[in-house]
Amino acid sequence: MFWENRLDHWINQVRHQAALPLRLELWNGKRFDFSQAPQVTVRVPRASSLPYLLRPSLANLGTAYVEGKLDIEGRASEIIDVGSALARQTLQPTGKLGRIVRHFQHNRKIDAEAIRYHYDVSNDFYRLWLDENMVYSCAYFENGDETLAHAQLKKIDHILTKIQLQPGQTLLDIGCGWGALVLRAAEKFGARCVGVTLSENQHALANERVRQAGLSDRVEIRLQDYRDLSGSFDRITSVGMFEHVGLRHLPDYFAQMRKLLADDGLAMNHGITSTDAASGETAYGGGEFIEKYVFPHGELPHISLVLRSMQESGLEALDVENLRRHYAKTCSIWAASFEAQAERIHATVDERQFRIWRVYLAGCAYAFANDWVSIYQVLCTKAGRSAEALPWSRRYMYA
Repeated sequence: MFWENRLDHWINQVRHQAALPLRLELWNGKRFDFSQAPQVTVRVPRASSLPYLLRPSLANLGTAYVEGKLDIEGRASEIIDVGSALARQTLQPTGKLGRIVRHFQHNRKIDAEAIRYHYDVSNDFYRLWLDENMVYSCAYFENGDETLAHAQLKKIDHILTKIQLQPGQTLLDIGCGWGALVLRAAEKFGARCVGVTLSENQHALANERVRQAGLSDRVEIRLQDYRDLSGSFDRITSVGMFEHVGLRHLPDYFAQMRKLLADDGLAMNHGITSTDAASGETAYGGGEFIEKYVFPHGELPHISLVLRSMQESGLEALDVENLRRHYAKTCSIWAASFEAQAERIHATVDERQFRIWRVYLAGCAYAFANDWVSIYQVLCTKAGRSAEALPWSRRYMYA
């Protein structure tokens, strides 16, 4: 009787707020429609699953789906829309959208384990829903109508043009993924490149791609922590990596970037940021779900903290570009590809892993589209350089 009363109150509360395209089916055969045309069906297989539904934070709903406490049918994008609406309508935010700031422990061992947890699912898994070059970061849609593969190449070229990469220069790519950026830098721009990753799967495939491209004399892929790097590089790029660094370690991260950068060099940091000025987690438990299931120990700084940490570490920000809309589109395409390849993806991972990635990709598309998270490219150089040595305008970036 207790749970029935709680459920009746919850149903009335949700219906009073708005008509959601939701159907609720209970273990006892009862069914409740929250609009005339439900697009998403949530099945509650047992009474013990009700607490996940009655306090529908994104963490609770995501956990219930991943662990089989709730079964949910519908398109992934519509599932995320309904879940986000339930969270907004039934939860009382504390502070700005219920965001909190948490700090995780970071060291070489913990960070390596976190990277391998996320990236070493399998190369075949990622190959099924990424573009042919396996670029796992925000694409750049210059006109908005490009294919994903074209937009990913444009992103890489946009970065390499921003840093004014020249033939013969040395380039370090921190967190090189499957090698797409260093391959492009060597082949199109004539650079000599070093890429580092902590993922064994990425390291193996990136090396194979370098060999296949005949670029072994110009590209070296290392299985190495960026903190253990030495030497000097004319250009440095870091794309989708600093989210793993940790808020408290950002000054150390940028200090290492400065140490490795030549005195007249340029560096580019391309990474996801929080839209909470206090660098809090994604709204309504979204960050909690991602930390638990997708990116262990990941922390997102606000762009203001990024710029402050850069300056404290002896780097001057020269150009800052927001690509939030571009990542919303990128994630939307990834999520659609994931849905389209569902049968083949099921053959590479178990049901739990499939559910994690299904809601994660669709959730990211929603988060970027609704300004819950953002992403910035920050071009920088060593602080104190002569102003005369720097470009007068941004025109060169789009030549």
